[in-house]
Amino acid sequence: MKKLMVATDFSERSDRALRRATLLARQFGATITLIHVVDDDHPRRIVDAEHAAASTLLQQMAATLLEVDGVECESHVVLASPFAGIIEAVENMRPDLLVIGPHRRQVLKDVFIGTTAERLIRLVSCPVLMVNAPPAGRYRHVMQTTDLSESSCDALQRFPALGIGKEARNTLLHIFNAPALRLVMSHAMPKGERDRYLADEQKAASRDLEEFVVTAKLGNVLPKVRYEAAVTHLEILTAAESEKADLIVVSTHGRTGLAKLLIGSVTEKVLLSSSIDVLAIPPMRSK
Repeated sequence: MKKLMVATDFSERSDRALRRATLLARQFGATITLIHVVDDDHPRRIVDAEHAAASTLLQQMAATLLEVDGVECESHVVLASPFAGIIEAVENMRPDLLVIGPHRRQVLKDVFIGTTAERLIRLVSCPVLMVNAPPAGRYRHVMQTTDLSESSCDALQRFPALGIGKEARNTLLHIFNAPALRLVMSHAMPKGERDRYLADEQKAASRDLEEFVVTAKLGNVLPKVRYEAAVTHLEILTAAESEKADLIVVSTHGRTGLAKLLIGSVTEKVLLSSSIDVLAIPPMRSK
């Protein structure tokens, strides 16, 4: 990983993203490209004033990064809508990783995640790191997630190249479903029978996950399965909390049906709800 891009709106949220990007840049000897998008759907004098102010701030931030952290940084102001401007910058500059701050949780959070973060993560070709937690050193425990799909396999095969999890503990989590327990009359199932059925489903899920790890050649990961007692994204977040993970890795595409790790459902909800950092990785092959 040699080139990081940070999209900033000069907010405290963006400062968090920049700090994490700085830590990663120092860890890997990478450079940072700072971008700020000025909405050009305004009178020209306003656009020009905002462009000048943003350019000055970005140059000051770049100078500080070099002086204080020893990280080389360039900056660009893009004239476009916020969403289109970030997409344009990624297309033109081809970073290895795009780093963004957490979405606005207070107001219109569903609108924001649906119109900016979700669309951004869906369409860019590079991995996107959403920095939710205050940066505090290197990641120690990375929880990768999979629905066992080909798209998930492709995405997870991109993760080692980033190097983020190289010195961390790596868990690979698969949330499995037990169909019989979803039936209307499942409450009438005797507890012993229910426990045996769930144990059998867990063993089958563990075998499937272990086969997935071997086939995908994912390397040094600890496979872990968890029953979908609630909803998938909550199971992921609960597992990450109980395992003290500080980074969740999700795929931006998946398959439908019981395996639901796809943007717009589980991935979006993880992004919306997680208090720790989330790395969203698109597959290597277009689907």
